[in-house]
Amino acid sequence: MPHSSYSPLYQRTQFPDITTVFPLSCVVQKYAWGKIGLDSEVAKLLASSDPLAQIDPDKPYAELWMGTHPRGDAVILDNRIPQKTLGQWIGDNPGCLGSKVKETFQGQLPFLFKVLSVNTALSIQAHPNKELAGKLHAQFPEHYPDANHKPEMAIALTPFQGMCGFRPVEEIVAFLQKVPEFRALIGNVAAEQLERSVCNDPRGVSAALRICFTRMMKSEKKVFVDQLNMLVKRISQEVAAGKDTSGSSGKLLLQLHSQFPGDIGCFAIYFLNLVMLQPGESMFLGANEPHAYLYGDCIECMACSDNTVRAGLTPKFIDVLTLCEMLNYNPAPSSSKVFAPTQSRLDPCVYLYDPPVPDFTVMKIEIPSAIKLYLISAIDSASILLVIQGTALGTSTAAISEMTLTCSLAVVSAVFRACCLL
Repeated sequence: MPHSSYSPLYQRTQFPDITTVFPLSCVVQKYAWGKIGLDSEVAKLLASSDPLAQIDPDKPYAELWMGTHPRGDAVILDNRIPQKTLGQWIGDNPGCLGSKVKETFQGQLPFLFKVLSVNTALSIQAHPNKELAGKLHAQFPEHYPDANHKPEMAIALTPFQGMCGFRPVEEIVAFLQKVPEFRALIGNVAAEQLERSVCNDPRGVSAALRICFTRMMKSEKKVFVDQLNMLVKRISQEVAAGKDTSGSSGKLLLQLHSQFPGDIGCFAIYFLNLVMLQPGESMFLGANEPHAYLYGDCIECMACSDNTVRAGLTPKFIDVLTLCEMLNYNPAPSSSKVFAPTQSRLDPCVYLYDPPVPDFTVMKIEIPSAIKLYLISAIDSASILLVIQGTALGTSTAAISEMTLTCSLAVVSAVFRACCLL
């Protein structure tokens, strides 16, 4: 049960009798879209774990990776353990995964645990299922580096903004009628087909939606840049005149255009749900679900993969054809994308985020300051623990010495635990 030591709780936390407990030093990714300096939760966690850490006030701190991924294998901070990284240790001690996890995932840790601090939008993207991932990896390994799927779950640490899944058709039709520049990209024939599909069966709706989205994403660059420039000019003039631009999602449009001027992804706001998560709320992103993170800090857990199909709001490789062919074109309201954790019936301190995939589960453990000794329950899985609020002293019968887990002084200690419950 390795843990990432980022956190204070003036309490004593005791682990059960398990094989090994040790602290990790985890990789920080400084992607350009990350929050800057100590505005970033990633940077704050890094600073809290290492008093000697130097946080550059002008550099982005985008992601903290906790796991065994080749691009970010966590380093073991215990010189009594011969292996240097978590991946090496699991490779030599696969039984630590638990019998079912070891057998199901061929001796590999099946998840990657992250913290993200998002300052500017991430790409319009989706992740392939296992079948498609295998094909993409075989054909284009330089762009799709493994053959695994990548379902993922985001849990908000701060107010978090993202786009996820297709809007209800009625909302998309309303934009087609209110935003002439958007309708010009789709074309009247496809737009009218979508308008008529509102009363159709779900298959008819999905087919019409696929045609509209694909037409937009495959627009010639000069055409969509001209339409986008006209739209931005019109919205800017309306804002200057004090007019309400909510019917055109004017605020979000200008936000994305300021970050990615002339990008087709700016028009995706008229197709995709805008999802606002409050701290503790989460959204699950299954295979073929279009999405983009826009702003905020979150915990993220995913299958251990780096396969992403992108088509907008990014300078990286884009694969429009694959994205349009693979997507789930089932419209649903934004409220359907948000889910709250369920409180454990056995332990009122534990809240369970349990997505519909076997690769990972996340537990949030909230320990009131009145509780001076808390026992973390044993499960048949390796776990990574991250303390994001409070201060604790961690011990176990398997640990040779105590470990201080610190982040900030708080009335309630908050610990996230990533694991695999089969």
